[in-house]
Amino acid sequence: MVKTLYRTRRVYTLSHPTVGDWLLIDGRHIERVGAGDPPVAERTVDLPGTIVIPGFIDTHVHLTGTGLSGLGIPIERARSASELLGLVAEELTHEPTKILAHGFDESRWERRALPTAADLNDLGDVPIILVRADGHIALANSVALKESGALELDGVERDEVGQPTGAVRRDANNRLQRWFHEALTDHEIRELQLQAASLAASRGVTCVHEMAIPASRGRRDLEVLMDHRTQLPVDVVPYVADKDIPYVMDLGLGTIGGDLSLDGSIGAGTAAVGESYVEGGTGALYEEDDALAEFFHNAHMAGLQVAVHAIGDAAIEQAIGVWERVYRALDSRDRRHFRARRHRIEHFELCAPHQIERAAALGLAISIQPAFDAEWGHPGALYEQRLGAERAARMNPFGALLGRGLELGAGSDSPITALDPMYGIWALETHHDPSQRMNREEAVRLFMTGSATLAHLEDKKGKLRPGMQADFAAYEVDPMTVDDPRELRPVLTVSRGREVYAR
Repeated sequence: MVKTLYRTRRVYTLSHPTVGDWLLIDGRHIERVGAGDPPVAERTVDLPGTIVIPGFIDTHVHLTGTGLSGLGIPIERARSASELLGLVAEELTHEPTKILAHGFDESRWERRALPTAADLNDLGDVPIILVRADGHIALANSVALKESGALELDGVERDEVGQPTGAVRRDANNRLQRWFHEALTDHEIRELQLQAASLAASRGVTCVHEMAIPASRGRRDLEVLMDHRTQLPVDVVPYVADKDIPYVMDLGLGTIGGDLSLDGSIGAGTAAVGESYVEGGTGALYEEDDALAEFFHNAHMAGLQVAVHAIGDAAIEQAIGVWERVYRALDSRDRRHFRARRHRIEHFELCAPHQIERAAALGLAISIQPAFDAEWGHPGALYEQRLGAERAARMNPFGALLGRGLELGAGSDSPITALDPMYGIWALETHHDPSQRMNREEAVRLFMTGSATLAHLEDKKGKLRPGMQADFAAYEVDPMTVDDPRELRPVLTVSRGREVYAR
């Protein structure tokens, strides 16, 4: 293999403070990191004045959705129902055969009333699906509801006379989105996934944990990804929200679940909470305890790492309680291996101190999304609108999770929030609760070594030292000391020894 020497100003290895001003790469792995006179190599890359850090790892990404979001109508810009409808009307002038757009957030509107089915129907006869920023509620016109087969499913909101309002959740929402995605060709899916992976590389990300959701994407979306993931510019670790254990194992995966939802979202009012929302209701649990316990037990015994989505305190309680039940049923030999499996809970937002303690006792790993707090966690924002000030104030206690010693990694949930670790780092440093903030080193480590550990990759990724995979990014400004990292972009990203992005 060709040995490549990268000469730079400083290398942060994360296993030592600051070491070296060059890296020697042998194929896909780091052979040496050093200072002073560099060794001889077949190829030399000069990066004068730059700072090199390990590649970032995003623990929660939806690649196809991220690709679509980058190409679709920018409905996240809408600040009213009329603006939202206007953006769709403009797209219809280009004569699309159907529309799916993602990202509207009515919590930012002065008047938060959503467009109705009648409003959407007035735009024309093309199927229209508008997905909320969190993905757990969509707006659809009558044509989309009928042609997708979603009309009679659970989750179609109806008015006092039984007519659809246009808002859909749960099964109907999944059906709408799956209907759209299943019409995409394999080539289109590959291109969307490639675009998302390329975006990740341009942000200094060298590995993503893909959260495949067959319920809303179909299995083909995952199977296309499995067919070409080794050719993508970043490393991809798939987690599949499917309880069919033999199917997942036949794919050669050691993981299952991922965004397998135990509840919905705060924004859609479907996250399962112990006390009602400000506007009423407590959301819903999507799984029965007994069925979930059987799935957890069987997946664990099959040697799989299990991950589930839980946002509300009632869903978090179900996840922890069912894992406690499964753990008690294991014999002593199987218990010894339980903590090493690092079963995951994604999001873990509205958690109580006793739930943190119990999760730590079980050795569960937590995948957090720091940008959620930046987007919706501050006074007056979405979480306070839905839950009231007291509950909103104690959401996403990132510092407490880290302080308790839980295995903690960070992601974006892209396209829910931007696939940009620098934004996530800034969010960790500016948490709405000062007691839960992290310093720069803690925040950076979370997106590197923390996220590597969540996928059992700590011996391969997250640090720059001999034997580790050659995953790193070079910056003209020091990411460890710059005041505001949000606009910082790499000049070069290397993933598994491949130069996958250059500015």
